[in-house]
Amino acid sequence: LGLLYQEYRDKSTRQEIETRRLQDSQTDPEESSPSEEAPSEAEPTSTPESKAAPQINLLRNSNSRFNLWQDLPEIRSSGILSILQPDEIKLQEAMFELVTSEASYYKSLNLLVSHFMENERLKKILHQSEAHILFSNVLDVMAVSERFLLDLEQRVEENIVISDVCDIVYQHTVNHFSVYITYVSNQTYQERAYKQLLQDKPAFREVISQLELDPKCKGLSFSSFLILPFQRITRLKLLVQNILKKVEEKSERETTALEAHKELETVVKACNEGVRKMSRTEQMISIQKKLEFKIKSVPIISHSRWLLKQGELQQMNGPKTSRTLRTKKLFREIYLFLFNDLLVICRQIPGDKYQVFDSAPRGLLRVEELEDQGQSLANVFILRLLENADDREASYMLKASSQSEMKRWMISLAPNRRTKFVSFTSRLVDCPQIQCVHPYVAQQPDELSLELADVLNILDKTDDGWIFGERLHDQERGWFPSSIGEEILNPKIRAQNLKECFRVHKSDDSQRRKLGSRNRQ
Repeated sequence: LGLLYQEYRDKSTRQEIETRRLQDSQTDPEESSPSEEAPSEAEPTSTPESKAAPQINLLRNSNSRFNLWQDLPEIRSSGILSILQPDEIKLQEAMFELVTSEASYYKSLNLLVSHFMENERLKKILHQSEAHILFSNVLDVMAVSERFLLDLEQRVEENIVISDVCDIVYQHTVNHFSVYITYVSNQTYQERAYKQLLQDKPAFREVISQLELDPKCKGLSFSSFLILPFQRITRLKLLVQNILKKVEEKSERETTALEAHKELETVVKACNEGVRKMSRTEQMISIQKKLEFKIKSVPIISHSRWLLKQGELQQMNGPKTSRTLRTKKLFREIYLFLFNDLLVICRQIPGDKYQVFDSAPRGLLRVEELEDQGQSLANVFILRLLENADDREASYMLKASSQSEMKRWMISLAPNRRTKFVSFTSRLVDCPQIQCVHPYVAQQPDELSLELADVLNILDKTDDGWIFGERLHDQERGWFPSSIGEEILNPKIRAQNLKECFRVHKSDDSQRRKLGSRNRQ
C-alpha cells in the first residue's frame, strides 16, 4: 500500500504474467492452479469468534506494505490459515487485492489533486476553462473512491475472514460510478488540451516538469496520473472477474459477483463509447470535407457510423484484365474508406482530396484470396460488391503491400469470413492463445490496444509478424504485433482459461440465448 497505483498495477499484472508462465511450463498445471471443484464455503462457525478482526485502516495507513491477506499479522496469529481450504484462501486473496488496490488508487488520486491540481503556481498559469478540461470532475471521482474504500475497509474489519466484497462493488457501481463515464468521456479533449498547453505555455511546461521530479511522484509522469480513472474502472472489472473465477459455483457469492461484473461491464462500455463518440464525430467531419463524389453523393456523417479502416491499395487495371497479364502498369492506386456500414472507393486527387467512384453497403461485400499466382500477384485478393453505387454487381482485383495488410483488409471488409483458427464464441475445446507481456497502443482502427497480462485467442496470424486475436475478458477483436506476446503452449492452461471465461460470461450467454429465442419466435 506504500505504492502508488501505477506501481501497484504494474507489479500485480507482472506477477500475473509470471504465474501464468510457471503454469504453462508445468506438465500438470493442476498442481498450481485452482482445482476443478471448489470446496464448500467455510462456515462462519469455523472461524474463532474470540479472535479480533484485523484493524487495517487502509485509507489512513498509506505506509503499510502488506501485499497478501495471509501475510497480515492478525491473520497469521489467528490460526485461520490452518482451518480454511486452499481455494478459500485464494478467494480471500482475490477479494483483498480488490480492497488494497483501491487504497493504492485513492492514494494516487489524492496526489493528483493535492500535488498537481491544487498547486498555487499551476493555478496562476491555467485559465479556469483550461483547468476544467485538464482535471475534469476528478474531485467527484476521488470522493467516490473514498466512499467506496471506506465501505470496503469496514467490510474487511467486520470479520477476520472477508465474507464478500462484490455486493459493495455492485452498490457503488449502480449508485456512484457514473462519475467515471463523465471523466473518461472527456479524455480526447483532455489529451489535446495537455499537448496544447505544453506547446503554447513554457511556464506550464516548466512547472509540470518540476512537480514530476518531486520524490512523491516516484518518477511517474503527470499524464500517468490523469489516465488513472480509466485504468481503474477497467481493472476493477478484471478484479471482479478474478473473484468470480474463485467463488463456489451456484453460490450466493457467485450471483453477487456476476451482478457486480455485469454493472461494471455497462460502465466500462459507456466509458469506451464516450471516448469513441468524441473522436469519431470529429473524424467523420474531417473525412466528409475530403470527399468529392463522381457518382451520386452519399451522406457520410451519421451518429451510427464510424471509420473501421482506411488506406491505399493497388487495383488491377481494366475491368476484364486477365489474372496472368504481366505489364509494368498492371496496377494503379485507389483509396478505400471502410466504415462500419459502408465502403467508399476513391482515387486520390490534388489538394488532399479523394474522388469517390464507387460505394457499397458493408453487408454486401465479399472477399476471396488469390493463391499461387506468382510474385506480381502476391498479396492479391478479389473484392466483390454485390450491389454497388449503380445497383449492380462489381468486382475489383486488389493488391496489398504485405500479407498482413491483405489479411487485415479482408477481415475488415468481410468480418464474418472464417479465420484460420476458430473464435472463442465457437466454444472450441482448444485454440491457440497468447498472453500480452508488453503493452501495446493501437495505431490503426482495426488494431487492438493491449494491457499487460491480457490473454487472447489467436484467430489468424501472418508470416510478417501480425496476429488477429480475440481478448478473452471482453471478446474485443483486433490486430497486434506478435512480438508483444508469448504463446501459451500448455493445452490444459488454454482449456482452463476458456473455462474461466465461459463462466464469467455465462450470464451474457443466457441473455443472448433468450434474445435468439425471441427473434426466432
